Amino acid sequence: MDALSEVLKSVRLEGAVYLDAEFTAPWCIRGRYGLARARHRLPAAEHIVFFHCLTQGACKVRLADGGDELSVAAGDVVLFPQDDRHLMGSDLHLAPMETESIVFPHKEGEPEFFQLKHGGGGAVTRFVCTYLACSRGMSRHFFEALPRIVRIPLGEGRVSALLHELLRVGVHESLGARPGAESVLAKVAELMFVEALRRYAESLPPEGKGWLAGLRDPQIGRALALMHDDPGRAWTVDELAGDVAMSRSALAERFAALVGDPPMQYLTRWRLALAARSLRSSGEAIARVAQRSGYESEAAFNRAFKREFGMPPAAWRRSAA
Repeated sequence: MDALSEVLKSVRLEGAVYLDAEFTAPWCIRGRYGLARARHRLPAAEHIVFFHCLTQGACKVRLADGGDELSVAAGDVVLFPQDDRHLMGSDLHLAPMETESIVFPHKEGEPEFFQLKHGGGGAVTRFVCTYLACSRGMSRHFFEALPRIVRIPLGEGRVSALLHELLRVGVHESLGARPGAESVLAKVAELMFVEALRRYAESLPPEGKGWLAGLRDPQIGRALALMHDDPGRAWTVDELAGDVAMSRSALAERFAALVGDPPMQYLTRWRLALAARSLRSSGEAIARVAQRSGYESEAAFNRAFKREFGMPPAAWRRSAA
């Protein structure tokens, strides 16, 4: 299995398409989804990824605390990997409507899906708002590699057409509150996110850095896949180098330059992330989790875990409960 699939499988993304928005010029909104809003449905959520899929028209977007202004149009996905507060509109200098202050009526047992219309009656822009909730510890590898705002053109092609059709059908099903609609929309959100990540990785310049750039590199990507496929193995840099047909020094240098960590340090962080997930999802003894993570003693595991997550394993498990 490739490293991206392994990470996404471990992250266990959960989410939904939650808003069908129609805005008419002139208009401007400011907001984000917010972790607190997600936790009423997904109490274990630690991190929110928020994105807009534009289906009609065009608008401007930028982060609320400043930065470059991006032009986006139908067929684009605008991704906020850290769920940052942002501005969108036909004119970002207008006084914005605060979307976080809107109270959407929601009945227990019904899909969390709403429609919103706002603006001055001019040119129409439509987009569907989507979020994903996940474990921050498991997902830090690719979220740290992404800018705070990313515009990803889905463009033309069979995959793009399929995603837009799935989104359209999902919106239609949600409006009818059909059985299973919430599950369908969560899968659509995950598909959109994965495809956006793939498109972003493909668009990186040759000199790009970060986990996704490492994933794109044939040999470093293979090394990542090997470690993710069998994290419990007693890997060495020499073994990895031999398996990807590189010298030890070349692998260590290129891996650290692209991914940001040396190979064995990266493997340690991934093992600890897997351990964190296990501690929250099972009642397995901490000593057993430590052993499976490659630590000979529980004390050494406790120290490493606290350095990575800011608290010892037992406290981490209690915080989840």
